[in-house]
Amino acid sequence: MSQSLWQSVLGEIEVSVSHATFMTWFKNTELLENTNDSVTIAVPNIFAQRQFEVKFNDQIKSILEKNGVTPSSINYIVKTNQKRQSTSRETTRSAPITSAADRLVAPIKTKVITNGLNPRYTFKNFIVGSSNDLAYSACQAVAKNPGSKYNPLFLYGGVGLGKTHLIQAVGNEITTRDPDTTVLYISSETFVNDFLESIRFKKKGFADKYRNVDVLIVDDMQFIAGKEKTQEEFFHTFNALHQTNKQIIISSDKPPRNIPTLTERLRSRFEWGMSIDIQMPDFETRCAILEAKAAASSAEIDRATVEYLANSIKTNIRELEGALNQLLAYSEMRGVPADIAMAEGLIGNVRRTRPQHLTSKQIIDRTAKHFQLTSAEICSAKRDKHIVTPRQIAMYLLRSELHLSFPKIAQELGRKDHTTAIHSVEKIEKAVKLDVLIREQVAELREKLYV
Repeated sequence: MSQSLWQSVLGEIEVSVSHATFMTWFKNTELLENTNDSVTIAVPNIFAQRQFEVKFNDQIKSILEKNGVTPSSINYIVKTNQKRQSTSRETTRSAPITSAADRLVAPIKTKVITNGLNPRYTFKNFIVGSSNDLAYSACQAVAKNPGSKYNPLFLYGGVGLGKTHLIQAVGNEITTRDPDTTVLYISSETFVNDFLESIRFKKKGFADKYRNVDVLIVDDMQFIAGKEKTQEEFFHTFNALHQTNKQIIISSDKPPRNIPTLTERLRSRFEWGMSIDIQMPDFETRCAILEAKAAASSAEIDRATVEYLANSIKTNIRELEGALNQLLAYSEMRGVPADIAMAEGLIGNVRRTRPQHLTSKQIIDRTAKHFQLTSAEICSAKRDKHIVTPRQIAMYLLRSELHLSFPKIAQELGRKDHTTAIHSVEKIEKAVKLDVLIREQVAELREKLYV
């Protein structure tokens, strides 16, 4: 069987499971063999093998049957990446040039993904916390009245913080409310490739595809940087949509003003509506995400284990979900409840984003370095504005990251009166919500703490 058939199977699965589930279990799989009686699929490890046998087998069998393949059995074998790649090359060489299954691939995938939206990305299964509540509220407002409020809506933030989930949730909500509304979700890379193809092969219909929609959602806009002709085309697309009150939603890993080589006229248009940053999820939000994902999998996980995972992986929701999936799979395979000991044994397979021993001194030193100060200046009694704000941010981080008491925070910063610490923490907590500059500085510092 051609490998293109397996890509078709994966295409259907991707829109029916969460992104984290797909990346954890399905991304590194491969079709090795297809005969009249059986299909053999390569999986990356024994945990995946167990998951496929117990949880995903019926789903895969059903999709294969849609593609005209009706095996009496499906076998899952563990293969290393190197072996899978080798087998893939051999299979490709020996596969027939065309088959009935190959001819089914294109229409099936096109039929499943017509507007680019993943139906699993909804507001209902998005966990709201202090790091994303403003973005969530803005997205809901846009979904209720597309084109009339916050146009364009520009969301920005680091990798794996939920931007894609939110902007697709808007599209899904709009189509649910009014199925006749034309929504198109794309990545900026898709826009670039379509534009280049329209030039290279003189294809017609490019402008119609992007300008005859009611809602255009563009993910990862930062990749348009440096591409002058593409930016010019998007500028005209933006104007055509905006002038007819069509909704534009954009995501990026940085705000418009920080996207390098972005033309000024495009940058100014991105800032016409509302720009909102999504920050790293706080501890409570991470715990809520884990508990919600476990509940969705009909699995039980105790609070202590949830907190252990939430403390081990701080800056990326995708990694957090991936770690949970591995833990639940191992728990299911062994037939024992997931606990901290099991999590500790598996967490080494996930990139830790939090050092084991983050200290007060590290927070103070890195805050000072970030603001081009010395640690002595941060801890001094100087009241200069360029020192006071960094000192307050350091106090805020000591409280939010290490959960130190106010007297302890005051002691670490050389203060006798802990009321100063209370005032500083409360001031930065308020500034993080209202002051974009302070919010970005705190976010950058948090990233530096956990590198």
